Amino acid sequence: MRPGDHIAIIGNTYADQLRIHGYLETLLLQRTQGNPVSIRNLGWGGDTLSIRERPTSFPTEESALLAHKTDVIVICFGMGESYAGKAGLSDFRSHLERIIATHKGKKYNGESAVRITLVSPIAHEDHGELSRNRRQRNKDLAAYVGAMQQVASAEDVPFVDLYAPTLYLMDDEGSPKLTEQGIHLNAYGYWATGRMVADKLLPGQPTWWFSVDAKSRKATARGVKVSGVRQQGRGLRFSVEEGSPPSLAPPAKGRIHDNLAATRDTLVVSNLAPGQYLLTVDGQPVVEGSHQRWAEGVPIDSSPAHLQLEDYRERINDKNLQFTYSWKALNQVHIVGERKASPSGRSLPTEIIEFNELATRKEKNLGITIKPRISEWILAPE
Repeated sequence: MRPGDHIAIIGNTYADQLRIHGYLETLLLQRTQGNPVSIRNLGWGGDTLSIRERPTSFPTEESALLAHKTDVIVICFGMGESYAGKAGLSDFRSHLERIIATHKGKKYNGESAVRITLVSPIAHEDHGELSRNRRQRNKDLAAYVGAMQQVASAEDVPFVDLYAPTLYLMDDEGSPKLTEQGIHLNAYGYWATGRMVADKLLPGQPTWWFSVDAKSRKATARGVKVSGVRQQGRGLRFSVEEGSPPSLAPPAKGRIHDNLAATRDTLVVSNLAPGQYLLTVDGQPVVEGSHQRWAEGVPIDSSPAHLQLEDYRERINDKNLQFTYSWKALNQVHIVGERKASPSGRSLPTEIIEFNELATRKEKNLGITIKPRISEWILAPE
């Protein structure tokens, strides 16, 4: 992906649910500030490559891609198809080649050939009775992901493998579950995989990591600049200048997977006197911990900058909701059914246009660059 790209996401339930969590889109917008990407989610829960049923008179996919002037299509399939097992592999490969051929070379943006990316399904998670055949399911999924990788290589299109990294995470029994029942991701799963996809398609800025020595008053940092470290009572005070955007907080309490912890903004403070300390940023309480915990490193997820980012993600989700109302009208009886001639049915075409315009207006506001701030951080004993 490139800054300014118009991106369309198509595919199954994984693709569809990206629009209500917003983690992937937030990361991509963070990484293209100044020339933001524009995303339209055309995912549909339950879709497979060969079965993509739509209501009567539903607009064609091509018309949606043309309307968005699409530069990049992100294609997410493979989970539903994998239930056919080994017997369905050949058909899956053929259908995947066909959908790529359908779009390859098309100039939906009016100027250049659309770029295509394939995203694999996740692994099947252990949920006890809900996933008794997990071992066989993962064998089948591995075969389908392998087929996707081979097709991507042959067609020279980028491929994002979510199967291998999610399988690794799912084997950590002490960490939060990624899915609701084995195959459908929960919010934490979308947070984790959103970062995986974003890092493959559009590598971004570093997470915040900074270390302050309470004894020497020296600081080292990545992603931010720390200055003016000084003693305040038995605690510390210093200024933090943002050099990159903050990281999205994980929607989970307590411990998360060790290899995902590195994606969280973290403050390390060594050589504090024994006791409990509260961190405030510009006067707002953020997080507390013992001197031992601060020496190990404390995740910073709720500073004013992080809360602003969470509000930004919610506004992205609202934009996507307005687009969904315009693209996927929710009550077909008002479109082709018995209520078509009713006052609400007659007003629906105008409402659909307005919802689309509303989504466009909201997206323009999302493109406004969030200016880096300088804030005062105080770590005070409790």
